[in-house]
Amino acid sequence: MKRSTLLILSITGVYIAILHTAAWSVNNFLMTGPKAYLTFSSSVAAGAHSGMEECKFQFGWERWNCPESALQLSTHNRLRSATRETSFVHAISSAGVMYTLTRNCSLGDFESCGCDDSRNGRVGGRGWVWGGCSDNVEFGEKVSKLFVDALETGHDTRALINLHNNEVGRLAVKDTMKRACKCHGVSGSCSIQTCWLQLADFREIGNYLKIKYDQAHKLEMDKRRMRAGNSADSRGATAETFHHIHASELVFLEDSPDYCTRNASLGHHGTEGRECLQTGKNLSQWEKRSCRRLCTECGLRVEERRTEVVASCNCKFHWCCTVRCEQCRTLVAKHFCTRRDSAAPNHIRQRNRGHRR
Repeated sequence: MKRSTLLILSITGVYIAILHTAAWSVNNFLMTGPKAYLTFSSSVAAGAHSGMEECKFQFGWERWNCPESALQLSTHNRLRSATRETSFVHAISSAGVMYTLTRNCSLGDFESCGCDDSRNGRVGGRGWVWGGCSDNVEFGEKVSKLFVDALETGHDTRALINLHNNEVGRLAVKDTMKRACKCHGVSGSCSIQTCWLQLADFREIGNYLKIKYDQAHKLEMDKRRMRAGNSADSRGATAETFHHIHASELVFLEDSPDYCTRNASLGHHGTEGRECLQTGKNLSQWEKRSCRRLCTECGLRVEERRTEVVASCNCKFHWCCTVRCEQCRTLVAKHFCTRRDSAAPNHIRQRNRGHRR
């Protein structure tokens, strides 16, 4: 319930921004602000939610794990940081909104919007032509930009960084699209193929943006010119800096805080009490090192706890037509970060600096 409430509050700012815009057109049909709110609001909310869920997956075993406070980012009333982590939040939430709008458009959920057939019939390459039902990313891009970017009403450096990272998320949706094809020809000879573009799985977009997060660039601003605030000199310094940044690169302004420790004012809960992984099937090296990263390097110890898990087992099919299962109880070992003894020296703690997670 808490997460849903925060999500609704977060998206409300988007709706209000749309309600106060003038009439605008997308794909040759006119839509006023209130009509846009009614038509696209559920898709925008669903897209933002999927973006935050993907954020939680990508950072599930890291010190910063996309906490609930990240959902408040879209209102920009409290959280105005421009760290590496907030750059990812902007990108993945923007991508989620565009992805959902694009998918729903192609499914025919919106009036006067459907597949992108603008290239159908053209030769795409050797042995194939454009055809079929391409996902309409142009529509999704335009509408999501109107919703998401409307939140940034300022002209300071942070606002420009947020807008840039929003665009990185939208580019990720386009850059990960895949070509699907169908063969044609006598007796299945596949002498010619009809091909179309379709959205990748959203997990692939999350993986793509996680790499961008690891490669994100910190902007080195001229602090003397930046102190001018919203003046032309400050905007000039920002424009010069962005001139050297590629459109698909995530950018940030400030080093990340210490995510090991709790900071209520910033909404960081620290790593005390977090679960980590030591054993299990098919764990990646990153997951296997989670206890060291979350616990020992943050001055905490790893505590093993035995937890009873109840699950269905010994299921049998009975004619006709039911499946009956037994309830089996097993003890599962889980590991958590807990405080060391009070006598433990403070110098053993290794704090999270820069972009270490």
